[in-house]
Amino acid sequence: MRVILGPMEGVLDHLMREMLTEINDYDLCVTEFIRIIDSLQPNSVFYRLCPELHQGGKTRSGTPVRVQLLGQDPQWMAENAHRACNLGSAGIDINFGCPAKAVNKSRGGAVLLKEPELIYQIVKATRAAVNPIKPVTAKVRLGWDDPQQCFEIADAIAQAGADEIVIHARTKDDGYKADTIKWDYIRQLRQHVTLPIIANGEVWSNADGQACLAATNTDALMVCRGALNLPNLGNVVKYNQAPMTWEQVLVLLLTYSQFEIKGDKGLYYPNRVKQWFAYLRHQYPQAKVLFTDIRCLNKATPIIERLELAQQQLSLTV
Repeated sequence: MRVILGPMEGVLDHLMREMLTEINDYDLCVTEFIRIIDSLQPNSVFYRLCPELHQGGKTRSGTPVRVQLLGQDPQWMAENAHRACNLGSAGIDINFGCPAKAVNKSRGGAVLLKEPELIYQIVKATRAAVNPIKPVTAKVRLGWDDPQQCFEIADAIAQAGADEIVIHARTKDDGYKADTIKWDYIRQLRQHVTLPIIANGEVWSNADGQACLAATNTDALMVCRGALNLPNLGNVVKYNQAPMTWEQVLVLLLTYSQFEIKGDKGLYYPNRVKQWFAYLRHQYPQAKVLFTDIRCLNKATPIIERLELAQQQLSLTV
């Protein structure tokens, strides 16, 4: 089984990838998207979003990292894909799944699910521009408002020469509502195209992972939100490892704090750590309590002091 750590804009950045790949045996990471409009992005843009390019396109623990692009112009997507791979990216992923209104309004992400022919042109141009040894993949939803659209979309991506496709088993209109997941459509697509498929959506535990694999008849999963709720979700799904304890998560939070407060990043640390707590509290009741304690703090030092205090209090009760 392959388990891939997917992208989340503004949340799953290189620091989070660094930590999560140290404690999980992920097969691949995909970056947040780089927005491509009508120009070739300078090297600095790729390095800023994917510092792992300085390390041969891998995290320090050795997990390959694939740059994700989002855009609607085949030529510029191709040229930027070529540059990303030359800089060391472990292939290219193309985002056709982002449901954000601002992105869709500017003709990017999931709105292109309405235009399979344009999807075909983008993937074909990108595949032609990238070294054949580097995979070109696409991340999609089942469709804009009708899951039946997935067959035409998958055909377009397969015929354009993509190496594999990640399918979030919802339409754009479904958003992230738990009860709208439609894993069975991935099973149907497995019979429809020969393209390897990675299943994505509503995997929060080992049981969810196994249920998804069984329902979709795939052998590869991508996890995103669940990887923030449960930091060792990759190994929980892959090896049925025991979920991390709250004590272990506190250690991880303090490690993350040391990463985040270096340089100018310290200015953003309070928002970033609170953002992570918003996910952790779904898995850990203790996180919900601690989040209440730090939510009004806007400086790094008092937040870190609260985390250290929580760790000390926990050690006294163990």
